[in-house]
Amino acid sequence: MARIGSGGTAAGIGAHINIATPPIWKFGTEEQKQHYLVPSIAGERIGALGITEPGAGSDVAAISTRAERVDGGFLVNGEKTYITNGVRAHFIVTAVKTTAEGGHHGISFLIVDRGEGVTSSKLQKLGWHASDTATIAFDDVFVPEENLLGTLNEGFALIMANFQWERLAMALGAVGAMTLAWERTAQFAQERNAFGRPLSGHQAIRHKLVDLATSAHTCRCVTYDALRRFVAGEEPLKEVTMAKLLTQRACFELMDECLQIHGGAGYMKEVWVQRAARDARLGPIGGGSDEIMREILGRVLAL
Repeated sequence: MARIGSGGTAAGIGAHINIATPPIWKFGTEEQKQHYLVPSIAGERIGALGITEPGAGSDVAAISTRAERVDGGFLVNGEKTYITNGVRAHFIVTAVKTTAEGGHHGISFLIVDRGEGVTSSKLQKLGWHASDTATIAFDDVFVPEENLLGTLNEGFALIMANFQWERLAMALGAVGAMTLAWERTAQFAQERNAFGRPLSGHQAIRHKLVDLATSAHTCRCVTYDALRRFVAGEEPLKEVTMAKLLTQRACFELMDECLQIHGGAGYMKEVWVQRAARDARLGPIGGGSDEIMREILGRVLAL
């Protein structure tokens, strides 16, 4: 996906296949899979994952969107924000509070169909312009009992299970983007002449390109190690978290250096590298910020 040069397109497709539909595949009933997963795989319906709220980002346990029991199902009220595919999605896999208890207990997931009471407001972003990101409001939205995903009040485990693949997918995306950006920048440096020779003929630029190639390769190795463990059925919390932490910041730093090598042209909207830099900036924030990744690793490493 990095080869198309659009982080936003990759994000829109990625949100559908990497974070919205996997919970249905993992935790859904056969009826839910037939109703939502089959048309999603066929490209007939688009999904979104609704967890983040205006007052609950990294602190997932603080969500306040509520689902009250009514005859035949639930009545949902609340608001989600920064939801990728939030405008286009036909259904939203939504985290809600189903008890009055605070903390992790009492979170459930409902598959909410777009319809009466569901409204979206598109948000404007620094990067990822090709993907829609929205605030979604739920106003007395009725959700039938059969749309409960997983076990009532045990949705926090679903969130944690989904995070692993989401973060690994983000690391893979960063590795792909870094590789493409380096290839393009190295070619530019070999073709652009300054002071009578190619940019790559100058030690300062040549060494910078070497460092960037080393960073991209290191990120690939760490990410592929986490991927192998994940596919083998391990629970590689440490390795996935390290891969996410390392690749997202390294990707943005690489894009910034690539922009620098392009000089004034790199700052122009017509040149690809400024878009790559803007797209890469979300990495250290989305899917778990750098700060949260470090907190997780601090616990895993018993610090």
